[in-house]
Amino acid sequence: MFEITMIKNQIKNCEKKINILGGFFDYDKKRNLMKQIDLQLNDPTIWNNPKKINKINKEKAILKKDLFKIDKIVTTMEIIKKKFRLNLKKKNRNFEKLLSILNELKIMIKKMEIYFYFSKLEDSYNCYIDIQAGSGGIDAQNWAKKMLRMYLKWLDQKKFKVEIIHESISEISGIKSVTARVIGSYAFGWLRTETGIHRLVRKSPFNSGSKRHTSFVSVFVYPEVKESTNIEIKNSDLRIDVYRSSGAGGQHVNRTESAVRITHIPTGVTTQCQNNRSQHKNKEIALKQIKSKLYQLELKRKNKNKKNIEKNKSNIAWGNQIRSYILDDSRIKDLRTKVETRNIQNVLNGELDQFIESSLKLGI
Repeated sequence: MFEITMIKNQIKNCEKKINILGGFFDYDKKRNLMKQIDLQLNDPTIWNNPKKINKINKEKAILKKDLFKIDKIVTTMEIIKKKFRLNLKKKNRNFEKLLSILNELKIMIKKMEIYFYFSKLEDSYNCYIDIQAGSGGIDAQNWAKKMLRMYLKWLDQKKFKVEIIHESISEISGIKSVTARVIGSYAFGWLRTETGIHRLVRKSPFNSGSKRHTSFVSVFVYPEVKESTNIEIKNSDLRIDVYRSSGAGGQHVNRTESAVRITHIPTGVTTQCQNNRSQHKNKEIALKQIKSKLYQLELKRKNKNKKNIEKNKSNIAWGNQIRSYILDDSRIKDLRTKVETRNIQNVLNGELDQFIESSLKLGI
């Protein structure tokens, strides 16, 4: 009797959480939008407008992804309720399989509940992530490369699409800086708490005496603004420089000044793009990044955050770190959340959820 009551309470609790999730994700609204999109795609006249079809299909893919998550949870809930009713009719009751599925459901719900912490409008946007080597010389540049690899692995696990927009490669080892565009639902929400200084302590592989060395890398995450966002930029406030790309890319990279650097003179905000053969396309992307950075700066100003983000980026040294990676002591510690782990290799291979989820729950 106790086991039956316990399972009933767990099912009831899960049902409450599913209803909350459905409301949070506007499930009914999205389901209706999906029906409207299907009707549009069934209209033969729409096939005369490829751009519109492409836009509608992109919207459908996003909706389908969101609906699938809830549908899977709802379907699992129905399976559990059915199995529970069938078990109650049996004389020799066995709830082992049922409890196993119930635990799987709880895990699915818990993974979805993290989205409750994405309360800001821009949390749902695509985003950019800047990684820049700071003090520490070659070690810092090598550390920047390792951090890029770490984030790329984490993003791959989360099924986000990534485009490297700009990469400045070190002459010896690693990278000086890199900018990546992250595409996917809630990309900014997931990554925004990673902004800050990441400190590495290890025995340097670039020192003949293998002395203990400290190096720093900055990470700056900012949302990609929507085209409808009203960010006005005067042409007179921009300085546009073109140069030859320094990264990999074949003969074209070294022979053509296709890379673009744009500086917003009033704020000092700078963006670069070199991943396209077309200078015009690189300029377009760099301008979009400028708008995104200015949008983020404006949000900070409205929230009365007096820190100058770009100034903090340049001060990549002691006193500003958010996380320490102490490799020779097999320890990684987040200085804001106090989350600590000794599974260094797992973290460097992209296991960042423990840090990111903790910081989101604390409202950082």
